[in-house]
Amino acid sequence: MKKTFILFLLFKVGLLFSQDLQLHYDFRHSVDPKHNTANFPMISFQYFKDVDTNATGSFLLKVQSFLSGDKNNTGQTFIQISQTLKFWKPKVYFSLNYTGGLGIAPPSFGYYLTNSFGAGISYPFQWKGAWLSANLLYRYNAFHKPSHDPQLTFYLGKFFANYKIFVEGSIVAWTENKDQGIDYTKGQKGKKLAFYGDPQIWFRIKKGFFIGSRISLYYHLVSQDNKVQAYPTIGTKYQF
Repeated sequence: MKKTFILFLLFKVGLLFSQDLQLHYDFRHSVDPKHNTANFPMISFQYFKDVDTNATGSFLLKVQSFLSGDKNNTGQTFIQISQTLKFWKPKVYFSLNYTGGLGIAPPSFGYYLTNSFGAGISYPFQWKGAWLSANLLYRYNAFHKPSHDPQLTFYLGKFFANYKIFVEGSIVAWTENKDQGIDYTKGQKGKKLAFYGDPQIWFRIKKGFFIGSRISLYYHLVSQDNKVQAYPTIGTKYQF
């Protein structure tokens, strides 16, 4: 009982403040050669603090780079920044979110991942030993023809087998204008649904070192086909 209590405290501290570095190998060409020219390594860094310096909410910084360029140079880098704030008793937080990034398409064509800015509400909670969070945001996509849309985000994380296995993942779904104000989308009307998910499973090898896998789920992001594209990885994670 004492050992279980100590493990719970360590897990709680890890949730309050944690950062991890992940290295994956992405097999998306092997499972979907039509839309991907090669498999590639990927590096991800995440910093999370459950209570910020004002003791009002949580802060998340995530940076992810696909080494999908020539000779595994960086092909795309994505950044996410999120902050929640609360100055009242009910356990509903005000939430702010930013995402964006840059990339290189062969042979040397640069592009950017459109900035998005979000504001709304966040509700973190626990259920049967799992840590969960649900967010509902207004999302502004900074296209040439800006898009104003709802965004729903859901996160789940839970340990199993006496903290030796960790299952986590998130899904982000939103709508956006089909016509983004560029020639490629000119004449398209209405909205489209898009989402991204990253279910993961990690096996603790020793202390903060894990091995595991994640599946990147895309809908209307990698292609405009009306189907979900699922790309598995194998990877390692060091949490410190």
